[in-house]
Amino acid sequence: MSKNQGRTRPKHIPQRMCVVCRQTSAKRTLTRVVRTTDQGVQIDPTGKLNGRGAYVCDNSVCWQRIAETDVLEKALRTTLTEEDRQRLRARIQA
Repeated sequence: MSKNQGRTRPKHIPQRMCVVCRQTSAKRTLTRVVRTTDQGVQIDPTGKLNGRGAYVCDNSVCWQRIAETDVLEKALRTTLTEEDRQRLRARIQA
């Protein structure tokens, strides 16, 4: 009989950090924002789009900061266009 037989390991839950407040949380509770080559910066609700991604928690203050400051630009290593900022502001109001 094996030493670990009958014992179950707890399921691994991937952890990610919000780029604004630096709080670590489960990956599924955060929203991914991704820089794509052809569509600019997009909100990725599925978490599966190709491109460089950053995670933001659901705190409204964090969403306001990524729309108004350069925090997201540094994380994604890009420059946000006004269209990208409008998409982020629309997420805040929704």
